[in-house]
Amino acid sequence: MEKKLKDLREEYLKIPIPKELNDVVQAALNEKPRKKPRVGRNILVSAAAVLLIVTASVNISPAAAKAMSDIPIVEKVIKVITFVEWKEEANNSSALIKTPAISGLENKELEDSLNDKYLSESKQLYKEFTDSMSKLKEGEKGNISVESGYVILTDNETILSVQRYTDTIQASSSTESQFDTVDKKNEVLLTLNSLFKDERYLQVISENIKEQMKRQMAEDPEKIYWVEDDDFTAFKGIDENQNFYINEDGKLVIAFNSYEAAPGYMGAVEFIIPTKVLSDLLVGDQYIH
Repeated sequence: MEKKLKDLREEYLKIPIPKELNDVVQAALNEKPRKKPRVGRNILVSAAAVLLIVTASVNISPAAAKAMSDIPIVEKVIKVITFVEWKEEANNSSALIKTPAISGLENKELEDSLNDKYLSESKQLYKEFTDSMSKLKEGEKGNISVESGYVILTDNETILSVQRYTDTIQASSSTESQFDTVDKKNEVLLTLNSLFKDERYLQVISENIKEQMKRQMAEDPEKIYWVEDDDFTAFKGIDENQNFYINEDGKLVIAFNSYEAAPGYMGAVEFIIPTKVLSDLLVGDQYIH
């Protein structure tokens, strides 16, 4: 496992990154920890960023990790680790960006593809934050908070579902997420379309979500969804690119980012689709049951 993590780290360090970010990375790798310097106006060329490289932070406790190291591995172990973490505070603003990486897949093409995507997303988010800070005038406060990380939603013998989320606060707040669900046995990335026989599932799921929206609003006056037929912004239905994951109970969950299906105060919302609604449309019951 240690060798695989080392190889994974070396592969990532070969990926080109912006010059400014590369300077910070190299400084963190080559120098000993030191006190955080005074924050200057241009954080892109200063040493204000605190960069933490975490290449072996497996999502288990240190005690459990020690115990696992003493046990012979008799089968492949697919895990999600925190590969790199960027943390920065400046001009009344903050960013905390944790990048996941998947290890243990024999399908290295899939593993590399996912990990490259995760790192690319984090780099872009970090760049957007630093670009915003660099545009501030002397003494101006950014008042921006960005936190990005990941959650392992499902991890069983069959599937691994990982959520990457970004919470942004700037005047208002918003949450955006992306999901990946991997078939651990066959080592393939599942798409929504691949779970069903044909495209009928799009309408069936959409209608069920509308029913759930209306029922929730009837039961709780504080809940509002954009579902009224005469509403210009009304939820029309999902498409094959809709965010989804499969939970620990083997149920399909349809996920929406902030403002996609409801006002901002509702945040990100999810709907569990009853399997009985989908049973005739599913390719099989291996994943959803």
